[in-house]
Amino acid sequence: MNLDTTQSLPYLLPELILVATLLTVFVGDLFVRTKDRLGEIALLGTALALVAVSRVAAWPEASLFYRMVTHDQFAVFFKVIFSLATIAVVLMSLTSREVRRSSQGEYYGMLVAGTLGMFLMASASNLLMAYLSLEFVSLTSYVLTGVLRHSRRSGEAALKYLLYGGVASATMIYGMSWIFGLTGSLDYGAISAVLGQGHVNPLALFIALVLTLAGFGYKIAAVPFHMWAPDVYQGAPIPVAAFLSVGSKAAGFALLIRFFYPAISHLAANGVWTVLPGTQWPQLVLVLSMITMTLGNLAALSQQNLKRLLAYSSIAHAGYILMGFVVLTNDGLRAMMFYLVTYYLMNIGAFLVVMIVANSTEREDIDAYRGLAWRGGAAPAVAMAIFLFSLAGLPPLAGFVGKFYLFAAVIERHFYLLALVGVLNSVISLYYYARIVKAMFLEQPQGGEGRVAVGLQDGFLMGSLAGATLLLGVYWSPVMAMVDRSLRFFLG
Repeated sequence: MNLDTTQSLPYLLPELILVATLLTVFVGDLFVRTKDRLGEIALLGTALALVAVSRVAAWPEASLFYRMVTHDQFAVFFKVIFSLATIAVVLMSLTSREVRRSSQGEYYGMLVAGTLGMFLMASASNLLMAYLSLEFVSLTSYVLTGVLRHSRRSGEAALKYLLYGGVASATMIYGMSWIFGLTGSLDYGAISAVLGQGHVNPLALFIALVLTLAGFGYKIAAVPFHMWAPDVYQGAPIPVAAFLSVGSKAAGFALLIRFFYPAISHLAANGVWTVLPGTQWPQLVLVLSMITMTLGNLAALSQQNLKRLLAYSSIAHAGYILMGFVVLTNDGLRAMMFYLVTYYLMNIGAFLVVMIVANSTEREDIDAYRGLAWRGGAAPAVAMAIFLFSLAGLPPLAGFVGKFYLFAAVIERHFYLLALVGVLNSVISLYYYARIVKAMFLEQPQGGEGRVAVGLQDGFLMGSLAGATLLLGVYWSPVMAMVDRSLRFFLG
């Protein structure tokens, strides 16, 4: 079902709510004296957008705005993740000392605007819309990274992010122009139809896909497009780093999956995808996956700053998720989408504990975690151990289930070398995660760390994320059922 502009508007209810929310935040910033109210407006607006997503989820699949965006279950799944990520980040921001020192009106407005861009990234079914939505998210991310105007580190991070992002964006749009020249269209359905005929120059098409992949790879922080991540995560406010590591990464994977699967691959009846002639991209992404997880984990071993360590960990997890991307099966996609849910829980939770410790000690290094369990921070220490061991993939935690599905999909398709590299990297990652746990429980504080206090709101969010991480490690069938329903693409 292809709808025009007027017919498409009801489907855009969640996005319209986000637009109204960000406008309310910007206007309210001129009149509201208690700036925390702006965060509450952003929280309420995002929650209403989540309710609207659940409402339109039952509507028929359709191509909207003359095939620029798509409404299907795949888009709904990612919109739920984006909404939940933004809600968690806003709750973090309300208690963050860094955010309170910034211009909160601009901060919360940009946060909601970034969520709006992610919604459009998940729904984009046209290369032009994919580019515009990705750029929209990137621009808001640059602003959020540099929101601490009096912090040199924040400004430096924003500048690096802008420079790297500009190069990646230029490379990506150049590749998209090649695709348009080869196929005569920017629409995913039309591109698939032309490439299916096999009359396109294979070398030119491969170059176009590599250039386009550069932009998508930059968004998910995959090697060699990862250079921005450590500096940006360290310089940005902690809630922003959490937002980039979960929301922005998930949006990049949504864009990557929708283009490389239904657009330039065909699905067989047995759930196996076949790449179109001249588009031999899986071999390239397989190498990127192995390099990404290996470099991310090896670089994390020597980090002392928790935000930089989690940045390299985030790079490594992009490599893990790409394992499901290269196997060309619905099982691989299912594993990717499930892992993104588990990654949301454990990574947001880890950054939340980093923020709680930083609020009390104004430190982000590992030494600040010495004896955390005995300095009034028993609950954050236990929660952090749960999140870190889940990131490492230990049972019975959500990360173990996520990695199990990824490795099962890889082994089923006989990618044994990829599975071996993944297992070795999981072992490597356990070392630097356990190093933090050792500092929290087994090392004695040296007197300069200070006590850690946990507020009611932070404690509730931390407990919810830790509880969900534990629960998903033993009872994950409802989430997997949601993933199964969401693995449906609509090309019109």
